[in-house]
Amino acid sequence: MRNEKVIVTDKLTKRYANITAVENLDLEIFKGEIFGLLGPNGAGKTTTILMLLGLTEPTSGSAEVLGFDPTRSPLEVKRSVGYLPERVGFYDHMTGRENLCYIAALNNINSKAVMKKIDELAEQVGLKDAINRKVGEYSHGMRQRLGLASCLVKSPKIIILDEPTVGIDPKGTREVQDFITRLSREEGITVILSSHLLHQVQQICDRVAIFVQGKVVAAGPIESLGKQVMPGQPFIIEVQCAEGHDVLRDNLQQIQGIEQWSEVEEKLVLTCCSDKRLEIASLAQKNNLSLLHLRLRGYDLDDIYQRYFQGGERP
Repeated sequence: MRNEKVIVTDKLTKRYANITAVENLDLEIFKGEIFGLLGPNGAGKTTTILMLLGLTEPTSGSAEVLGFDPTRSPLEVKRSVGYLPERVGFYDHMTGRENLCYIAALNNINSKAVMKKIDELAEQVGLKDAINRKVGEYSHGMRQRLGLASCLVKSPKIIILDEPTVGIDPKGTREVQDFITRLSREEGITVILSSHLLHQVQQICDRVAIFVQGKVVAAGPIESLGKQVMPGQPFIIEVQCAEGHDVLRDNLQQIQGIEQWSEVEEKLVLTCCSDKRLEIASLAQKNNLSLLHLRLRGYDLDDIYQRYFQGGERP
């Protein structure tokens, strides 16, 4: 299942006058995975989504969604892809159920089957007690939940979610994340999650593409991104033990490839030729040391976020 490509882009590019919103985007997204589009606002994530849906034409390059070109066959794409934009629009004078019925009718879904489907979705997204209330009474978080249901009412093969948890409280965010994970794992639905929220992407995505100023600077499993973004950089590992560092420091010569070390703010900072965290953890266990901190500096998603998103550095 995971080897089946459902979305492929080849040098996909979108320019507006002198502004390049997306440049030479090459992506492969597979059936059943949760794929994150991570980047600050204005990085090109939403423009990419619009091109995949056939809602805007690329300047150059191509995209294929479930075997269809979104520019030439937008209706075929929309039949099998659910989309939740950042700002969801519903008819406030209608109930949640009536809104979903209307969406189902637009998608030519059998009216006899749709009521059962809506009841199931309302329970899954946490709107069981509110589905028959007017949407004008809904909070922002409830509207987002209804938006999730609206994506799923046509039983799509792919859902694209643009900042799906914005405005939802932490408990609701966890529930939405759990729901997204179940869709992927249990129903084989491909989920594309666009977000600027680092920890949300870390928690649920199988793979990630990091967007910076219209370009993807790295793409793949989270653990591989640092190596792509910072090739050739030394491996710097931070270590802290509950019992102090004397025993660990005295035994570091057992690990080949540690080039130098220093002690900074109660942590050992090791410069290595490769990732030695597993060997360090094994050494600590062998000497009955409790590790409080073990981190590969510069290669995790937090460091990438600091470098590109907050510092605004170009690749």
